[in-house]
Amino acid sequence: VQLQASGGGLVQAGDSLRLSCAASGGTFSRYTMGWFRQAPGKEREFVAAITWSIGRGTYYADSVKGRFAISRDNAKNTVYLQMNSLKPEDTAVHYCAAFQGGGRSNAPGGYDYWGQGTQVTVSS
Repeated sequence: VQLQASGGGLVQAGDSLRLSCAASGGTFSRYTMGWFRQAPGKEREFVAAITWSIGRGTYYADSVKGRFAISRDNAKNTVYLQMNSLKPEDTAVHYCAAFQGGGRSNAPGGYDYWGQGTQVTVSS
């Protein structure tokens, strides 16, 4: 499956952004989708994920709980990350990722497919 992330940009602290990730080449509804981010000099870290299952369980990193929301539209083969109350520490390249199945994973190694990343920069 191929993933194409978009929606990043330069915003001020407290602003909102919505990232999108369009998938192609696979049965999107059978993939768990995740968002990760990587700041300069730091390791890639988990942000949020949404499973493929009927319940569409979602889970988040503690650092974004209550501010970010992940959702998916299987008809459009797209997953979204709504980011509210952005902080300078959210500045990073944000990546979408996928693996087939309904399990839970917050580790980069648990994902088989990756998009190219979109830059999010939050100024103070």
